[in-house]
Amino acid sequence: MTANPFTLLESHACCGGEVRFLSHQSRELGLPARVNLFLPESAVAGAAVPAVYCLAGLTCDQDTFLIKSNAIRYAAAHGLALIAPDTSPRGADVAGEDEAYDLGTAAGYYLDATADPWAAHYRMGSYICKELPALMEAHFPLKAGCRGIMGHSMGGMGALAIALGDASAWQTVSAFAPISAPARVEWGQKVTKAYFGGYEAEWGQYDPCLLLAAGKTHPGPLLVDQGTDDEFLDRLRPDLLEEAAAKAGQALMLRRHKGYDHSYWFVQSFVKDHLAHHAKGLL
Repeated sequence: MTANPFTLLESHACCGGEVRFLSHQSRELGLPARVNLFLPESAVAGAAVPAVYCLAGLTCDQDTFLIKSNAIRYAAAHGLALIAPDTSPRGADVAGEDEAYDLGTAAGYYLDATADPWAAHYRMGSYICKELPALMEAHFPLKAGCRGIMGHSMGGMGALAIALGDASAWQTVSAFAPISAPARVEWGQKVTKAYFGGYEAEWGQYDPCLLLAAGKTHPGPLLVDQGTDDEFLDRLRPDLLEEAAAKAGQALMLRRHKGYDHSYWFVQSFVKDHLAHHAKGLL
């Protein structure tokens, strides 16, 4: 085994297991990266367990999902590890990366930018899909290749796109209020101009609806929860995801919840179901 590249910044006992705040030098990002890990009691004792990757949304970081979602107690009950990466590279020094909440820092969209100056460091797609799982499984008690992925908002988009793009690498997938058709909404169009240099066709690798239209499906069902009072519904477009899944023959459990908004109060309300969904497919 190669030397452990992770630096342990903090550790905390939690729900019978342990939360670890980690940093490492990322090859894909070309920068230091932060990632948080929850290990259930059995993994702390050395037994290898499945892992669920948790992708947060715009303005968030590696702390957000594990702290705000209430997911840890349910992961602990099922004996699942949780891995929460950051939402973008940090310190890339791209002009303008800190000017808006929806582009640049904390807005990596879990994709690989292709246009300069973003392309050098904004490679969250390859980081999540390739680099991070290999490192985590090599250096922590995690079952190799036994992974689920979930996310909220931008992270929900990332979870769906990553699982549809390589279904063999991700056995389970779920999302809260995902950006379902980024190529067709304002957030994604801003990404097209900056990260893709205006080349909209790049969304074919990352837009859940476009992936489904291209025949990229997942053998398991997609679990998606959406609040009906979500203030961003016009940018999330769950209706388009429902339509694309039906055309592709993709099993989709799209649950609409009256009165719920876009916040982590919404995520907390249904995260128990998501961890049960992942446990069913991974254990």
